[in-house]
Amino acid sequence: MLTNSTFSVIAVTAYLLLYCILLQIEHTQWIAVRMFLFSPLLVIWMVYTVLKYGVYTGRELAEDEEYGYQDRI
Repeated sequence: MLTNSTFSVIAVTAYLLLYCILLQIEHTQWIAVRMFLFSPLLVIWMVYTVLKYGVYTGRELAEDEEYGYQDRI
């Protein structure tokens, strides 16, 4: 579960969304400050997990293509 790239992206996104919501509520700003201190570690974990265990499922570039876009067929 900790090495699943999809799980890490969803978990960190939900954590940062909760942080933004708690930051807007006046009585919970002290919780948001503590969450802010922990958030860089979560983002680093997410980036590491995606780079190490993520799988690219798009098409490969042709021999003469230098770069490609996924929105073009």
